[in-house]
Amino acid sequence: MSTTADLVLALKAELKSARMTYADLALSLGMAESSVKRMLARGEMPLSRIDAICRALRLDFADLARRVADAQPLLAEMTQAQEQAVVADKKLLLVAICVLSQWTLEQVTAQYRLSEAEGIKYLAQLDRIGIIELRPLNRYRLKLAKTFRWRPHGPVMSYFRENALVDYYAGGFDGPGEGLLMVHGAISRALAPSFMERMQRVAQDFAQQHLADQKLAEADREGYTLLLAMRRWEFGAFTTLRR
Repeated sequence: MSTTADLVLALKAELKSARMTYADLALSLGMAESSVKRMLARGEMPLSRIDAICRALRLDFADLARRVADAQPLLAEMTQAQEQAVVADKKLLLVAICVLSQWTLEQVTAQYRLSEAEGIKYLAQLDRIGIIELRPLNRYRLKLAKTFRWRPHGPVMSYFRENALVDYYAGGFDGPGEGLLMVHGAISRALAPSFMERMQRVAQDFAQQHLADQKLAEADREGYTLLLAMRRWEFGAFTTLRR
């Protein structure tokens, strides 16, 4: 939720963009210019006054609030408590994974056994946790950065390690568009981060393609899971054979 101070800062930016002086605003509000300056400098005013300034700028209050929300910093990682809240309810975790892929509520309820009321409830929970900003008509804005990732040793990754990795790797990886590559080698420690950057770009490309292909018919799309990993590791059976 936007604070009054955030809204006032946004109003100052709108005044500058509209080239409206404090004198112009004072005339529109029926106030003294000095009072307007003092009011904006304090950064505090009732919502009725903010609404009056919006009318002077011919700006809808909802648009102002949305611009403030869009300007908020995005999360690159959740807190331990946020992740714990998500993983505590498996239906909530499902909806969280879906919103990370920017599914609409209609898509979620069409694919999974969730009623519309349940879907709205879980979207509201994700809003309270801080993953999304819920908007009218059950639309939402993700509050996660493009570089977002689950905490490496957090509740969500721990859940997937315990419940999903074995199932994932049990697949044959021999269907159309499938494959499993494993490459082992010793490279410069200085170069290792550059490989991680490339992997991140591949992940982002995959996510962008997912969004672009939402316009295709359901029959022309297939659900894939891309898993990229890189770490210092050697198979334990090989380590025991080292001199």
